Amino acid sequence: MIRFEEARQIILDQARPLGKERVSLAEACGRVLAEAVCATWDLPAWDNSAMDGFAVRSRDCRAAKPLQVSGYIPAGAPAREKVEQGGAIRIMTGAPLPAGADAVVPVEEVAEADGWITLTARVEPGQHIRRQGEDVARGKPFMAAGTRLRPDGINLLASFGQAFVPVFRRPRVAILSTGDELVELGEMPAPGQIINSNSLSLAAAVREAGAEPLLLGIARDEVDSLRLKLAEGLKADILISSAGVSAGDRDLVRDVLADLGVRELFWKVAIKPGHPTAFGVKGDCLVFSLPGNPVSTLMTFEFLVKPALERIGGGIDPVKPRVRAVLRESTKKKKGRLQFMRVSLTQDGDILYAASAGDQHTGMVSTMVRAEGIAILPGDEDLVAAGTLVDVYLLD
Repeated sequence: MIRFEEARQIILDQARPLGKERVSLAEACGRVLAEAVCATWDLPAWDNSAMDGFAVRSRDCRAAKPLQVSGYIPAGAPAREKVEQGGAIRIMTGAPLPAGADAVVPVEEVAEADGWITLTARVEPGQHIRRQGEDVARGKPFMAAGTRLRPDGINLLASFGQAFVPVFRRPRVAILSTGDELVELGEMPAPGQIINSNSLSLAAAVREAGAEPLLLGIARDEVDSLRLKLAEGLKADILISSAGVSAGDRDLVRDVLADLGVRELFWKVAIKPGHPTAFGVKGDCLVFSLPGNPVSTLMTFEFLVKPALERIGGGIDPVKPRVRAVLRESTKKKKGRLQFMRVSLTQDGDILYAASAGDQHTGMVSTMVRAEGIAILPGDEDLVAAGTLVDVYLLD
């Protein structure tokens, strides 16, 4: 049995980014950049107005005299006129700043009549002007390799005319549930049977992590069924199985994987839930054998599988950040195992508090649904007292 941090590091040491591909910008949200991107031109490309208003010379505005409006520059038009002494030019947001102007006065801060404007507020040099290159200068890198693209990144790439972008290939993740008691969604369970919910929740978690799930269905608790399904799963970048990994006489997954050439790197981690988790490799395929209880499956995915997906998908930071929270109630736990506790969170001033989200049994999926975070209770204690400051991973 190894410690949680050691298990995660073993996994990350085996996880390497996949190859690159180019995708259209319209399909790039959520993907990870495989190369740094540099600005092909200044952004903004010219000095322009940040407001609908009037382009002026700020020194003409100190005497509080009316200014004569001599022209109009709409967005999308060039600035052909110059602002002369004592004059102003009407300008729209985004329109290029005309020569001679060093400030823009918003339309709300003038009184206009008969082609003249009178200012109603103080004018400062440079106000309401977006300067050429102030967002990103030409030739400068503005997005690093390993950046996961969000809508704001898509906007910036589009601003530089990037119709296609280099990204890391999405990991293909084979998912297999094992057990004689399982039936697929849509079938009516007979007495003693349950629906194969783990495959669907794991597929959702894989998609949410930016990877591509491949559902292998159900393998029964016998060698031939397991061998057929697991061999198919080993063709993917990652294989995840759930159940069949403990020490019972029908827990055959590890034996079959060994027969298929998988090199096991650890079995059993000092965590609760998720103690019997196993991890191995065959070629470039990472193999995760997770426990079958639904909460154990999801917890071990969150803390052991997801960082690997982030790493091989090209992400810079595979381990999600934590927050610190004060535990509201004393909690008993098994000494020697780090415990993942499903918690609800409340803020009181500057202090974040964590309280149990409900029954912590590994079959209680409803507690997982109610939880807003996972508190990490240290492994070297059997009682964590109320008021203890603990690390919490946010679920959303």
